[in-house]
Amino acid sequence: MRPLTATTTRSSNSPARPPPKKSRACRRGRRKRSMATSGAGERWVGLAMDFSDGSRAALRWAADNLLRAGDQLLLLHVIKEPDYEQSEAILWEATGSPLIPLSDFSEPTISKKYGAKPDAETLDILNTVAKQKEVMVVVKVLWGDPREKLCHAINEMPMSCLVIGSRGLGKLKRVLLGSVSDYVVNNATCPVTVVKPASTEG
Repeated sequence: MRPLTATTTRSSNSPARPPPKKSRACRRGRRKRSMATSGAGERWVGLAMDFSDGSRAALRWAADNLLRAGDQLLLLHVIKEPDYEQSEAILWEATGSPLIPLSDFSEPTISKKYGAKPDAETLDILNTVAKQKEVMVVVKVLWGDPREKLCHAINEMPMSCLVIGSRGLGKLKRVLLGSVSDYVVNNATCPVTVVKPASTEG
C-alpha cells in the first residue's frame, strides 16, 4: 500500500478556531444539534465516497487517524448522471436519499434501488471499520454535480468535518475539468481533509 498524505484545510467561509474536541456542526448544520449530539462524545464525520481508489484511500486514512468509538460515519455518494428508470432518483433528487444503514446498503437490491454500485472491497473495509472502531456507518446518496451536492450536504447535515480523496488530476486537467476537492475546500463550511497518495502531484 502506498503511503498517504492528508491536508486538512478550513474554507474561507469558516472562522479560524481550534479543531473541535466534541461534536460540532458546520455553521448552518448547528440547527440540527439534536442529531449531532445524540450521545456523549459522538461526532458526525463526513466521507465523500465514489468507490474509487482515491475514496478508499480517504476511508483508510479516516479509519487510521480520525475515527473513534461512538462516531457516526456519514458516507456521501454523489451520482452525477442519475438513471431515472432504474433508481429512485426521481423521488429523492432534490433532497438526497434518506440515511441508509450500512447493513442495508450492503444488500445489492437496496444499493441498486438508489442507483449505487458499491464494490466488495469498499464494503468490506467499511464493515471492518464499523466493527473494530465501534462506529455507526450510514450512507446518503445524492444526485447531480458532486461539488455542489457535497457542499449542500455539509450545510444540511451536522458534520464535524469532511474527508475527501483526491483524484490526482494534473494541473492542466484540474483547470479544464475542475477539482471536486478544490471546490469543496474553498466552499465548505466545515473543516475538510483531502487525502491523496504521497506520490500524487498537483
